[in-house]
Amino acid sequence: MLYAILAYHVEEEVTSWTPAEDAALMLDLSRVHDRLTQQGSMGPSARLGATKGACVLRGPGAGVVIDGPFTETKEQLLGFYLVDCADRDAAIAAARDLRQVNPGAMYEIRPVLLYRPGLPFAETEQA
Repeated sequence: MLYAILAYHVEEEVTSWTPAEDAALMLDLSRVHDRLTQQGSMGPSARLGATKGACVLRGPGAGVVIDGPFTETKEQLLGFYLVDCADRDAAIAAARDLRQVNPGAMYEIRPVLLYRPGLPFAETEQA
């Protein structure tokens, strides 16, 4: 069975690290990533950009773009997409396309700073 592991941290703490501290952590994380890849259990991973670069698409019709990764407490993270877009506007357009078929959803759009493809997995059945 596949599991999503979502990494949460205090952003102000992470951005306060020196480049050397950040690089040391990324090296340690890469060791874990490599071990899990060798075991055949690591899929794609990504490091998101700062929340100041995030926005949310929500509301009726075409929706409204709101700066920041803000969600209502009634909403839960139920999935994710990783898209390769030229810029934020193109990513918002992709989210609008998704929203056309799922208009009740709220989509948070965040830049990705690091992406490691990992190993391909077989598709899973719906739960």
